[in-house]
Amino acid sequence: MLYRLTKIISSPFLRVLWRPKVVGAHHVPASGPAILASNHLSIVDSVFLPLMLPRQVTFVAKAEYFTGNRLMAMFMRGTGQVAIDRQSAAAAQQMLDAAVQVLKAGELFGIYPEGTRSPDGRLYRGKVGVAWLALTTGAPVIPVAMVNTERVLPPGASVPRIAKIGVRIGEPMTFQGDAARARDRRAVTDEVMAAIQRLSGQEYVPAYAAGRKEQAQRAA
Repeated sequence: MLYRLTKIISSPFLRVLWRPKVVGAHHVPASGPAILASNHLSIVDSVFLPLMLPRQVTFVAKAEYFTGNRLMAMFMRGTGQVAIDRQSAAAAQQMLDAAVQVLKAGELFGIYPEGTRSPDGRLYRGKVGVAWLALTTGAPVIPVAMVNTERVLPPGASVPRIAKIGVRIGEPMTFQGDAARARDRRAVTDEVMAAIQRLSGQEYVPAYAAGRKEQAQRAA
């Protein structure tokens, strides 16, 4: 009920101000489980993508998103996103366990394979959680590219800016393999990231975004 109310109130507001152009929405199934694997440019990705699709999308997001910016916290709670403490040693497995439950319920689960926001607008190497989910549950992976959302709310900004954004959704991808096998997880993840890159047009960086952020912080 809260999700529907949030969507009814927010969607027209978002469409008027940011004029999002959604391409490929027909690739999202009308029912059944699917994994939406997206690039990650801004924290507002978790707002625009769920509110631009007819079905509810559940993301697992770091707990800070629910306690910082009040408007963002309201959206995160209103759209049914799940908070998780990323400082916890068990955070990664908790996220995957939550995702499995969402998919078993026949719902849509959103994931950012890069693991964190891009520090510079480029697309970074994906972590293998998306592959583990796909191979464990059998759910299709739908690649997604968010466009220009970093212009709406850049890192460090608290007030959204006006910019026309885009949401590009690709064809569902299905995979076979062993979720316990590292080679299979890596191959699936790389294929998903290649599909995202084709949609987004971003330059690809064969390194993890978190590592690049740490390097920048040490150099600062």
